[in-house]
Amino acid sequence: MISEDERWMRHALLLAERALDLGEVPVGALIVKDGELLAEGYNSPITQHDPTAHAEILALRNAAQQVNNYRVTGNTTLYVTLEPCPMCAGAIVHARINRVVFGAFDPRTGSAGSVFSLLQSERLNHRAEVCGGILEDECASQLKTFFKARR
Repeated sequence: MISEDERWMRHALLLAERALDLGEVPVGALIVKDGELLAEGYNSPITQHDPTAHAEILALRNAAQQVNNYRVTGNTTLYVTLEPCPMCAGAIVHARINRVVFGAFDPRTGSAGSVFSLLQSERLNHRAEVCGGILEDECASQLKTFFKARR
């Protein structure tokens, strides 16, 4: 039986495919609130000419619009195919997301435990529960295939 986390991560992988179709690094993200899809996004900094247009940021922007508040509080989980970077982790903290579930670990800029632990830092005013490695092989494979083709 497939877990809820795996089900939502499969959806995030489909969003990452949209980024891939645009020639972007294939990362997809979505936010679930009370078991329902609230918002989604996928990487598009190249097509949007915006260095902040990471999948998580776009999902957070969409979620904030849906709830009419920059804080996306309550029973919220952000799913993303790649461990969030420092910028995205900061935005996740500011939005007050309860839980972050990611697929592939990022040994260069990962901010959910790989390089930094910003999402659970006691120095910040909010902490998120973190669960990494959900469908890790599929998420990592998607990224490795993209970068291998680019080289």
